[in-house]
Amino acid sequence: MPAPHSRLLWRDVTIFDGQQELPAPMAVLVENGHIAKLCRTGALTAADTDDARDMGCGGVITPGLVDCHTHLVFGGNRADEFALRLEGAGYAEIAQAGGGILSTVRATRAASEDELLAATLPRLTALVADGVTTVEIKSGYGLTVADELKMLRVARRLGQAQHGSLPVRIVTTLLGAHALPPEYSDDKDGYIRLVCDEMIPAAAAEGLADAVDVFCEGIAFSPAQCERVFDAAARHGLRVKAHAEQLSNLGGAALAARHGALSADHIEYLDEAGVHAMAEAGTVATLLPGAYLTLRETQLPPVEALRRHGVPIAIATDANPGSSPLFMPTLMLNLACSLFRLTPREALAGMTANGARALGLADTGRIAEGLRADLCVWDVARPTELAYAVQPGRLRQRVFNGEITHDRTQERRDER
Repeated sequence: MPAPHSRLLWRDVTIFDGQQELPAPMAVLVENGHIAKLCRTGALTAADTDDARDMGCGGVITPGLVDCHTHLVFGGNRADEFALRLEGAGYAEIAQAGGGILSTVRATRAASEDELLAATLPRLTALVADGVTTVEIKSGYGLTVADELKMLRVARRLGQAQHGSLPVRIVTTLLGAHALPPEYSDDKDGYIRLVCDEMIPAAAAEGLADAVDVFCEGIAFSPAQCERVFDAAARHGLRVKAHAEQLSNLGGAALAARHGALSADHIEYLDEAGVHAMAEAGTVATLLPGAYLTLRETQLPPVEALRRHGVPIAIATDANPGSSPLFMPTLMLNLACSLFRLTPREALAGMTANGARALGLADTGRIAEGLRADLCVWDVARPTELAYAVQPGRLRQRVFNGEITHDRTQERRDER
């Protein structure tokens, strides 16, 4: 990896700024971790180029990708359930038989923090290698206070340099209300009390969670129970989000919107009223095509209604052991277009500007002067190609906080 340099300059590049492609050829100057200048190449001055390291010409620059919904920290795997689904078993059927989330809960509870860290690193490495600079990691496979905090500590450690972390920003979300643990099998309200009265306060006291999530669904928790979780999160100054309308329409997205949720995720069964509520609240719709593909869903999310009401659409991997064991963000761009009929521009905005918005981040996910310099330089001619082809190896350079963390051109030079 090349040594850090305070001023980096790219010329004659095509820019996707997080929402749209800018007229080429463009230039980007990075200084002290931020985007210092964004202009046409011909508008560069001698002061701009003086003492700037020339990073090359051509290609496409996008914001660093933002994966705003993952479950990266977990123990074990669920390959057997993958086979069962192919033999005809449904998601709910597997869950009700003690599989699904609860099988991962057993493996996660049995693992130490260090074991979970070691298991998660290759998954996170895969995201980083595909252009991710910011990733959200949820808990939800512990379902006790101690085990949920254990998962969140692992997620925090992944983002701390003293633990040899990767160059990536980690956002953490407490998903205690993910499933009903076996010890509360006859007391769902009792478990929600545990989440509200012990789990959320403990996570907040240790500074382990940036937000709180719920799974509002018939196989998980009712809207009334989720609302109690939202109220508890608010008491501890934590933003909320929701897994909602994935398998049925319980009004979870509208409920989340009324509580100012950052995002409502999955939303295949979202109705017009829910879309309207999200639009009014500014809640982001996070679509998860990996889970849609893996579960062989047929109910499409209401993309046209989201467009009509102006609801921002984010795209994420939902990387997890059961319903989306997929760790390639650029694949999600293709799936969002192929399965949900998003345009390539919408898909790419969904993993940059709108992904950042779904995490409440204002200083990344876009390319604009003054913002944090999290960038990807791709060996493609147009941004559309990133969604068109599923092809590893297109990432030429990756910039995190203004520093080059991956440079294939330098690696090629070193090999000579």
